[in-house]
Amino acid sequence: MKGSYLGEFEELILLTVGSLYKEAYGVAIMDEIESQTERSVNVSAVHAALKRLETKGFVTSYMGGATNERGGRRKRYFELTLSGKKVLDESMALRTQLYNRIPNISYSFSYCLKSDLAGGAFSASKALDSSLLSKWLMGSM
Repeated sequence: MKGSYLGEFEELILLTVGSLYKEAYGVAIMDEIESQTERSVNVSAVHAALKRLETKGFVTSYMGGATNERGGRRKRYFELTLSGKKVLDESMALRTQLYNRIPNISYSFSYCLKSDLAGGAFSASKALDSSLLSKWLMGSM
């Protein structure tokens, strides 16, 4: 997959371009990522990632018409290419494959009790099942 590696941010950009479909331009992509992830995103970072993705062949761009609200400037719109969709499919398949390999077990919680004994540190861990965890969280342990 040399040359088709996606970083997390690039993957978010590609997913957003695909989901916005015909309305994918810089500010709309930034707004959608901020809305979905609750992360602050810089429009310059979005444009830099879009340029990298276009160089890799994962998106294409075209210029929209000039609008009065933009002072006569045109928006650059982006579309997911077949290669872009394929790299997203591969990424999703890999994540799903790895996720499905996680053993279906019950994870236990632990807590540590610490105290000083004669100048030395002492700590003990105790695994908690769900009923003990409830008691511990409610302060009855």
